[in-house]
Amino acid sequence: MATTTDASIAARLDRLPMTRLHWFAVGVIGLGLFFDAYENFLAGTISAVLSKQFHLGGTELKWLLASAFVGQFLGALVMGRFADRVGRRRAFMVNLALYSAFSLLGAFSPNPAFLVVTRFFAGIGIGAEYALADSYLSDLLPKAVRGKYISLAYVISFLGVPVVGFLARWLTPLHLDVAGFAFDGWRLLFVFGALGSLAVWLVRRGLPESPRWLEAQGRVDEADAIVRRLEDQAVAAGHTLAEPDGALRPVRFESIRIADLFRHPYARRTVMLWLLSALEVFGYYGFGTVAPLVLVANGHTVQTSLLFVALSYLGYPLGAALAVPIVERIERKYLVIASAGAMAVFGLWFGFADGATQIVAAGFLYTCASNLFSNAYHVYLADSYPTAIRGTAAGAAYSLSKIVTAVLPFVLLPLLDSHGGGLVFTVVAAAMVLLMIEVAALGHRSTGRSADAV
Repeated sequence: MATTTDASIAARLDRLPMTRLHWFAVGVIGLGLFFDAYENFLAGTISAVLSKQFHLGGTELKWLLASAFVGQFLGALVMGRFADRVGRRRAFMVNLALYSAFSLLGAFSPNPAFLVVTRFFAGIGIGAEYALADSYLSDLLPKAVRGKYISLAYVISFLGVPVVGFLARWLTPLHLDVAGFAFDGWRLLFVFGALGSLAVWLVRRGLPESPRWLEAQGRVDEADAIVRRLEDQAVAAGHTLAEPDGALRPVRFESIRIADLFRHPYARRTVMLWLLSALEVFGYYGFGTVAPLVLVANGHTVQTSLLFVALSYLGYPLGAALAVPIVERIERKYLVIASAGAMAVFGLWFGFADGATQIVAAGFLYTCASNLFSNAYHVYLADSYPTAIRGTAAGAAYSLSKIVTAVLPFVLLPLLDSHGGGLVFTVVAAAMVLLMIEVAALGHRSTGRSADAV
C-alpha cells in the first residue's frame, strides 16, 4: 500500500476530507465567479436603458451586447493556456485585475464606442474566470465531493444575477450630478462590479497554488508543502486519513497545445464538449441577452420589464443550490441532458407567455433549470481532462462558448424584430434538443472519478 511519502499529490488530495483551506478556496472562488455572472448579465439586463440613453440603432446595440463576449473569447482562450503554463493562482490575479480596471473605466463612458471598447477589455479579464475556477477547484478538492463543492461555489456566483437585476431596477431611474458630471444610475452598476472584484482580488492573494499543477510541473516540494498543510488541518480537525491510492499518477505533457485535445483518449470528449459549449449558450445566455428586449417588444415599459426580469433571475441561485445535493448522486451526463430538456420546455413557455404571472413563473423556472444545467456542465467539463491540460482544455471550450455568445445578438435580435419572442425561444429550444442528442450520443461518465483518472 502506498505511503504518504511515495504517493502522488493527486492521490493524497483525493482521500482528504474538506478542510478550512478547502472551504476558504470555495468561498473566494465563488465570490470571483459572482462578478463573472454579474458581468455576463449586465449589458443584457440594461440593454433597453442603454438603447434610450445613447439612442442606439440595431447594429450599435448588437455590438454593445457582443463586445464583452468577444473579449471573453480571447480571455478564455489565452488565459486558460496561461494558467497551464504559469499557474492557476497567477492567472487568477491577472484576469480579475484587468476586469476591475476596465469595468471602472466603462462607468465613465461618454459615448457608445468608448463603452464597447471598455467592455471588450473587461471581457478579456473576466473571460477565463470560469475556466480557471473549474480547473483550480477540480485540482484542489477531493474526488468524493468535487462536484458538490464546485456547485456550491456556483451558488455563490449566481447570486450575482438577481443582484444585477434588482440593482438595475433600482439604479437605472436615478440621475446624479457628481462634480458637474451627469452620472446616470446605470453607471453605478459598472462601479459596483469594478470595486467588488477589486476586493475579491485582494482576498485571493491568500489562495495557494494548485498542488496538482505544481506536481505536473515537477515542483514536487512546493506541492508537498501545500498538501501537508491540508493533511495537518484534517488531522487537527479529528479526521483519520486513509492511505492514498498508489496507482494514481499524474499525467504530464512535454508541451501544451490545442492539438493535444484531439488525440487519444481525449478526441471524442473534446468534440462532444465543444459542441456542448457552442449549443448551451443559446439556452443559457440567450435568455439573459434577449429577455428584457422581448418584454419591451411585447409592450411592457422598461422599468416593468426590469422588474419581471429581476424576479425571474431569482431562479439562478436556487437552481445552482438544487445542484449541490444531487450533482454527486446523478451522473453528470444525464443531469446535463435532463436540465437542458427543462430549459427547452420553460423557454417556449416564456416566449409565448401572456400576462405578468405567466411571464415571471416561466422566467423563474427557466432560470432555475438553466443553473441546474450550468452547474452540471461546469463540473462535467472540469472532470474531463487531467491537470496538465485542464486549463487549456477548459479555456478552449469556454472560448468557443464566448464567441458564439458574441454572435447571439446578430442571430436573435433580427428574429425578435421580425417574428417576436415566440420564434426566438423556439430557436433556443431547438438548440437545447440538439445539445441533448449529441451529449447522449458522445458523452462519457465522470461522476466519482479522480480529477486525473481520465
